[in-house]
Amino acid sequence: MDYVTLGRTNLKVSVAGLGCGGHSRLGQSYGNTEAQSVAVVSAAIDMGVNFIDTAAAYGTEEIVGKAIRGKRDQVVLSTKIPVVPSGDNSLGDTLVAPSDFKRGVEASLKRLGTEAIDILHLHGVAPNQYAQCVQDHVPVLQELRAEGKIRFLGLTERFIVDPQHAMMMQALKDDYWDVIMAGFNMINQSARQRVLAATRDKNIGTLIMFAVRRALGNKDELRAVVRQLVAEGVVDASLLDLEDPLDFLVNSGDARSVIDAAYRYCRHEPGAHVTLTGTGRIPHLTENIASICGAQLSSTHIDRLTEIFGNVDSVSGN
Repeated sequence: MDYVTLGRTNLKVSVAGLGCGGHSRLGQSYGNTEAQSVAVVSAAIDMGVNFIDTAAAYGTEEIVGKAIRGKRDQVVLSTKIPVVPSGDNSLGDTLVAPSDFKRGVEASLKRLGTEAIDILHLHGVAPNQYAQCVQDHVPVLQELRAEGKIRFLGLTERFIVDPQHAMMMQALKDDYWDVIMAGFNMINQSARQRVLAATRDKNIGTLIMFAVRRALGNKDELRAVVRQLVAEGVVDASLLDLEDPLDFLVNSGDARSVIDAAYRYCRHEPGAHVTLTGTGRIPHLTENIASICGAQLSSTHIDRLTEIFGNVDSVSGN
């Protein structure tokens, strides 16, 4: 496992981070028992992963808490509190009251079985919600930090509905955030200039999500997304094979699979500190960690991916 310094936090973190949400939620989405999911977290720690990211909304905080019992000093713990009322996934302007937000943090501390959270994020903030979050929730975060219940302030974007990073570009004008989580992958590289340039300049810790989602893990989904992008005029069909758009990465021997290439692509992006991977299966986890710790793709292929997808900012790859 390779380790890096997470920006101005000075935390030493593994380049591979265990994401406890996504489609899998440690396997809870497809039938894992609690014990099986706890075993996935434990296996990740045994493989050298020391960055674990969960959230109140994922339903996996208790699992993480059980997995890290007796190992709390071995991990950097990241979790998130929603800024919209429980069960509300809207993009509206009605946000959680500061008092309810603080109670949510106390509940997360209890579920995680810890006295302090290393990084606490506002979860999935939409562009129209950011200003209100600064007014209502940043003071709560600062208060919690003063109380010793959190160490660093974090912020995550809602990449599926904000693939252009409009919220994050607002946030990076401020100086509240020690760590951010942004969507970035081979088919939407827009965070390179819109997010990572600023985080590098401000020495903000950066977590990469959406390195692999449906479009990069399923050939049919990839074909559909690429055809959509061609129809929109943002991808030139002459630059790739519409039937197997990323076959050149594997056929050349540069990557074992598209998924392997996708993780390595994100891992070596300048400004990317931790690339998150989520699964409920230990063999899958082992493969993904090996990819994240693998060598950089060839410069020829990186340049080709930029040529093909460099103008895309309309899809997340989910």
